[in-house]
Amino acid sequence: MTSDPEETTILIVEDNVSNFVLMARLLDHMGVHCEWKTSGYEVVEYADTLPKVNLILMDIRLPYEDGYEALRKLRASEALCDIPVVAVTAYASEEQMQRSRAAGFDGFLGKPLDPDRFPAQIRRILNGDPVWEIE
Repeated sequence: MTSDPEETTILIVEDNVSNFVLMARLLDHMGVHCEWKTSGYEVVEYADTLPKVNLILMDIRLPYEDGYEALRKLRASEALCDIPVVAVTAYASEEQMQRSRAAGFDGFLGKPLDPDRFPAQIRRILNGDPVWEIE
């Protein structure tokens, strides 16, 4: 993670408000700034307007365009292709985790997220350590 957490921005792509609020509160407690989008189809356009994005937490099941399609668009964007993107899903299974890995995600977090483990998981991801956890 950058030495100053306030210099870290995480984009959360999540259509469930309560899931977003949980992640946002935990990140805020860590001193990390977060942004929010509710669907995959606008992620590239929105992320492109931000001065910096260190990590994208992407729900898999999103309205209009799922996380897999949004990931394909991010990877096709020259400006955004190197940002780590972690799948976050309530449909956490070994099969879904393998599908996410094959699609090119950089990690996997199953829901419900554990508020006691989430900050450490985020720190590991920001430090470049892969996190692939179903629960």
